[in-house]
Amino acid sequence: MLHLKEIHVSYGPIEVLKGISLEVEEGAIVCLIGANGAGKTTTLNAVSGLLTPTRGEIEFLGQRVDGLPPEKVVSLGIVQVPEGRKVFRNLTVHECLLMGGLTRRDKKALQEDLRTVYEMFPILSERRRQLSGTLSGGEQQMLAFGRALAAAPKLLLLDEPSMGLAPRVVEDVARFITGIREKGVTVLLVEQNAELALSLSDYGYVMETGRIIFNQPAGDLLMNQEVRRAYLGI
Repeated sequence: MLHLKEIHVSYGPIEVLKGISLEVEEGAIVCLIGANGAGKTTTLNAVSGLLTPTRGEIEFLGQRVDGLPPEKVVSLGIVQVPEGRKVFRNLTVHECLLMGGLTRRDKKALQEDLRTVYEMFPILSERRRQLSGTLSGGEQQMLAFGRALAAAPKLLLLDEPSMGLAPRVVEDVARFITGIREKGVTVLLVEQNAELALSLSDYGYVMETGRIIFNQPAGDLLMNQEVRRAYLGI
């Protein structure tokens, strides 16, 4: 479904991604783990069109997408939930969800998807007229997920979805990620909690200073002694 081939990305003179390649199969959950500054978020931003690679190719469903503007990438079915949630704080919950479907023309299908979002996250239905900025951190994360689902994604890019959340809410996040895959959405997950990411994923990649240093089925990475020492604290 998604293929990155020798992707290089720079911020000015500093090269952040140094020729990474990865694949995400349709219907899978694939995680990207590594220390802060490894290039994980940069990778997602390159896929979603927020950054343009200096070299390499990004292919989605057989089409080159590197260099396309973000709104075109979204229209093809790639939707990103950014780190820190970034909800529209001065809009109501329902207005935020409508913003997620802004590029869609199938308004009847959008309304059906919004009903699905409210069924998945009943708390959002209860607070649909409440300003998004007044929600708790966990509720804002649910809203960020719902906003992404309103865009009808084929591939969902999740950037640190558990960051700053209480353990009980992290469990809700984990259930959402597995549930969204059951609805036919493919997931590329960036997550600082490596154990959580690997436990949810089919396949994993480990990044270090802009390069992929390991890639294996997630269960194998959980048993990899070097990964366990460096990223799982074991």
